[in-house]
Amino acid sequence: MKILIIGKGGREHALAWKLSQNESVTKIYVAEGNPGCELLPKVACVKLHKIDDLLGFALAEKIDLTIVGSEELLVAGIVDKFKAHNLRIFGPDQNAAQLEGSKVFSKDFMKKYGIKTAAYESFSDYAKALKYLDQVNYPIVIKASGLAAGKGVIIAPNRDEAEIALADMLLERIFGDSGNEVVIEEFLDGVEASILSFTDSQVIIPLISAKDHKKIGDGETGPNTGGMGVIAPNPYVTDEVNQAFIRDILEPTLRGIQSEKMDFAGVIFFGVMITKNGVYLLEYNMRMGDPETQAVLPLMESDLLELINATLDKQLALFDIKWRSGATCCVVLASGGYPHKHPVGIDICGIREFNAQGCYLFAAGVASKQNQLVTAGGRVLNIVAHGSDLSIAHENAYNAIKQISFDGCYFRSDIGKV
Repeated sequence: MKILIIGKGGREHALAWKLSQNESVTKIYVAEGNPGCELLPKVACVKLHKIDDLLGFALAEKIDLTIVGSEELLVAGIVDKFKAHNLRIFGPDQNAAQLEGSKVFSKDFMKKYGIKTAAYESFSDYAKALKYLDQVNYPIVIKASGLAAGKGVIIAPNRDEAEIALADMLLERIFGDSGNEVVIEEFLDGVEASILSFTDSQVIIPLISAKDHKKIGDGETGPNTGGMGVIAPNPYVTDEVNQAFIRDILEPTLRGIQSEKMDFAGVIFFGVMITKNGVYLLEYNMRMGDPETQAVLPLMESDLLELINATLDKQLALFDIKWRSGATCCVVLASGGYPHKHPVGIDICGIREFNAQGCYLFAAGVASKQNQLVTAGGRVLNIVAHGSDLSIAHENAYNAIKQISFDGCYFRSDIGKV
């Protein structure tokens, strides 16, 4: 069986690692991938990123299954195009992908179907948005409606900073077309949780919960990033929280999907906030999260390919996902200066030799230069460790990091300390 995974980061490396464990898989192509993925024996990278090129490759190579990690391609309709050529592809169609691609669309969807979420208003007109700032309580959350690589969310503590954020998005267009429309949203105080889920549009089955660490600095300080680390399971997702999530978020989401005739097989990633007033939905992502995937998949005992096939075959309700005991801790090793300007092309030592029991290395922003692996992005590597509990997973992860080095390497020291 031949599989195509579309994306180039640590998430795609983790997906390839997990899928390669199925004996029926003979080859996995990752587009565009990165050289770290090719350390797996069945994996090759192909330098393709346009939908038509990917489609042509899948047809020519007789790819049996395609999995999409790129939100941009989902929003652009890659699933619809592959299905039109009778190719088996895992992910939302263009209609359902709007739940991630447009925050205005998703918030309106939440309101329509009674999904518990923060109060909000949306604006494309700067003057009207500015006037609305006089009516809100601070802090307030301002979001670019479109895709912004995880960086289009500003928490403004006061009106002055909210005004700056609006000007940046609507006038200065720092997020390009993604900021043509903004959502101004009530600030929710609490603890975030990431709940990746599989759906065949008949049922939604949550995976084990995770807790992302978005800020660059220890103690959740500094600017937002694409994610500096993850723990799983999330210790704040108690039985009570889980029941509230199912009742107030998951079940009405499924009703909305069915009412809107979003018939697809793929992932729904629920980003939720646990507050003293209940569990609120912050956002949907319509694919596996990064770096959540890197922490969740090592806990999955079940075969990922079998789970995906059950979802595509509308048999998800019959699939019982098995999980390992214990916890995982994923720490992101980043380039110095990230999430702002940072160097690339720096030699990385230790990837090929990495060997720590119960630990996994997933490559993200990595390239190859004269057979030497070098940095090629802000988030460079993910080190993931399993432990019988979270404290041991934390200790194992930070011990394993000692095997890796590159100039300017930066990582938070508090991932897994809750």
